[in-house]
Amino acid sequence: MPTLFLDFDGVLHPEFCHESRHFCCLPVLEEVVRQVPDCELVITSTWRLQQSLGRIRERFSRDVAARVIGCTPKIGDLVDVPQPLVSYEREAECHAWLRAHDRAYLPWLAVDDRPWLYRPFCRSLFLVEGKTGLTSLLGAQLLSRLRNL
Repeated sequence: MPTLFLDFDGVLHPEFCHESRHFCCLPVLEEVVRQVPDCELVITSTWRLQQSLGRIRERFSRDVAARVIGCTPKIGDLVDVPQPLVSYEREAECHAWLRAHDRAYLPWLAVDDRPWLYRPFCRSLFLVEGKTGLTSLLGAQLLSRLRNL
C-alpha cells in the first residue's frame, strides 16, 4: 500500500496565488488518487500546523478525504533524526511518520515543489513546478509513478 505525502502550496495551487485559487489543482490529484485505490495520503504541508486534520480533510472530496490518514510531525518535535536527513526537513518528517506507523518498508512518494526539503536525487520525490501546481500532464506522470511503486 503506497503512501503519498502531500504538500499544498505550489502543488494543489500555484505558490503565492490569491486565496480564490487555493486548491484549484485538487481535482487533478483526486483523479490520480482514485485510480490507485490502495494509496493513502499523509499531509506534509505547513497548513497542518494551522489547521486540524479534520479541517484539512474538509477540503477534499468525501471519498478522497477518507484516505487522508494523517499529518507528518514537525521537524522540531523529532528526536533521533538520522544524520543524512538532518538538513532535509520534509524528508526527515516523512521518514519519521513512516517509522512511527510501521511503514518504513513500504513504498512512498512525496509530491512537493521544494526540492531542497529532500536529499538530492531523492527517488521518492515527485517534483512539481510551484508556479503552476499539479497540472494534468504532471497528474498523468504522478499516476504512472504511483502505479510503479
